[in-house]
Amino acid sequence: MIEGWKRIPWPLIAALLAQTVAGLTWAGGAAARIGALESQVGEQRLVAERLARLEEQGVATRAAVERIERRLERK
Repeated sequence: MIEGWKRIPWPLIAALLAQTVAGLTWAGGAAARIGALESQVGEQRLVAERLARLEEQGVATRAAVERIERRLERK
């Protein structure tokens, strides 16, 4: 078994190790970017919920103003 290792060139092993380290570094950076994006999406979800509530309040306010205007026009 050890004799088989003697046939593998050391530069090849070094290149594989370097690529492995680079790949793990890239994966760590990608995980950090994904984490940041997930937190942004969570914040946007909250903003979207607030916007939906405000839109509904706007619709309700508009309906109330229209009712008031109709009552004022009748008098």
